[in-house]
Amino acid sequence: MEGSPDFGRARALPLHPCSWTPDTDIRAQARILWGPDALHLRLSATERHIRALYVGRPHPVSEDSCLEFFFCPLPGDPRYFNFEFNPNAALYLGIGTGRHDLVRLLVQDEEALFRPRPFTFEGGWGITYRIPFSFVQSFFPGFSPAPGASLRCNFYKTGDKTPRPHYLSWSPVSGPVPDFHRPRDFGTLTFA
Repeated sequence: MEGSPDFGRARALPLHPCSWTPDTDIRAQARILWGPDALHLRLSATERHIRALYVGRPHPVSEDSCLEFFFCPLPGDPRYFNFEFNPNAALYLGIGTGRHDLVRLLVQDEEALFRPRPFTFEGGWGITYRIPFSFVQSFFPGFSPAPGASLRCNFYKTGDKTPRPHYLSWSPVSGPVPDFHRPRDFGTLTFA
């Protein structure tokens, strides 16, 4: 599993347009697997006009074409991580309970830790990466996935400053303005 997860085993989770902007032809999906020591993610988007200006950190990658995963590791704990990647594998990583108390995390050697691998295909792009349980447990010591356990999360596709700004999510997001930092709108996945 660690070398090359078989994402074909994971159900594709489609992301749907949010009501904040007119619908575009941009579409996205997410796949998630878990192994003995990490979550493995594959997010992809069909997007003709890709914006990928930011490289490295600390940049607001949500202004670029961006694929995101937010998740609450423990039931009853309001804190969540947000992982946001652009096509250059530039990462914005935060932890908090909402937009107003979010703390930016700068991880030493994030390339070795998360192993982000951006890819392109005809008409789009995507990224695969891993989130080691040891990293999650450094903030949430009780995190220990097991069959039948659940994870509250959401997947997003954004592009604040792309030629056609857009917002997509897996679990519907409420609110009158673009804001994905709403854990109450996260959906639930169950570890199989």
